[in-house]
Amino acid sequence: MVIHTAHQAAPVPDRRRPLVITADLDLLDDLLTIAAQAEVIVDVAPDAVAAARWFVEAPMVLVGIDAAAECARASLPSRPGIVLVGHHEQPGPPDWDVAHDLRAEHLATLPAAEPWLVQRIGRIARAAEARMVAVLGGRGGAGASVLAAGLAVTAARAGMRTLLVDADPLGGGVDLVLGWESLDGLRWPALTQTSGRVSPPALVEVLPQRGELVVLSWDRGDVLAVPAEAMASALDAGRRGQDLVVIDLPRRLDDASVLALEAADRGYLVVPAELRACAAAARVAAAAAPHCPSLSIVVRGPAPGGLRGPDVAKALGLPLAGVLRPEPGLARGLERGQPPARDGRSPLARLCQRLLTELGLGMTKAVA
Repeated sequence: MVIHTAHQAAPVPDRRRPLVITADLDLLDDLLTIAAQAEVIVDVAPDAVAAARWFVEAPMVLVGIDAAAECARASLPSRPGIVLVGHHEQPGPPDWDVAHDLRAEHLATLPAAEPWLVQRIGRIARAAEARMVAVLGGRGGAGASVLAAGLAVTAARAGMRTLLVDADPLGGGVDLVLGWESLDGLRWPALTQTSGRVSPPALVEVLPQRGELVVLSWDRGDVLAVPAEAMASALDAGRRGQDLVVIDLPRRLDDASVLALEAADRGYLVVPAELRACAAAARVAAAAAPHCPSLSIVVRGPAPGGLRGPDVAKALGLPLAGVLRPEPGLARGLERGQPPARDGRSPLARLCQRLLTELGLGMTKAVA
């Protein structure tokens, strides 16, 4: 079970994890067990002060009886979806005045209310599932992994819980793009060897991560294909526990890639502004577009022959999502292990901010 406490991230709109407010360790243990049964990751705050920054955005708030009076006195903003939770053994009748002041919609007494809470937490969390973005290269070296990493880094800098999935076994690894190759955590080969279904919270917990960014990539061992079942587990983990999932896909689609494309809310095909790159990208687009109706083009400069972004998009018959201007320092930074878009001011960072805003993720706090 992964617990994120309130000091770990800046708030962003549209938080997707239920919030638990309690300092009662026994009650907290029971609520975490309930969340695990629902296969949902929750945020935990011990008191009203720690909970304030997440209180409005969480899809559901579970307030322990021990914290109820303090939360009522704190004059937290009015919101729906508050459940007051306690144990059957706790003495005395419910404090109806506190419940009224909190505007609690339900009073849940454990253990009797456990089945109801499992069902409700699961339903509410799934209704607030993560956005998903798929990124492909129009040809080898097009820059798809850099754009995928840039999107993930930009979202994480804005406080969004982000899962970056590297589904291209021949791509070199997004962990190298991020400078994370030595970071501990599970990689694809270990996941593909796991028998049975992996719960989403358990999977997220064992992946390499820093801050709000979690990565599923490759080790430096033998090349393996990603089984569709393993991809489904990864997407499920991201969908249920993160704000954004970015998938870096290979140009030659397999069953796992098709699964990711079909799950994506938006797809981006990165195409260098060169004639031969356009010819290669046309084949990738023909294979990918039937599985991703939202597929659009990101054109990467420079354009030695003067080929413009709208020309590339027109030639491929797909919408133009954006043009990435040349960024001379990008390659040098990658060689030094510096993540792309890390400063929030480069051409790549600005493009990523715009693409995420268009996805409805609220990037007003991305560049502090």
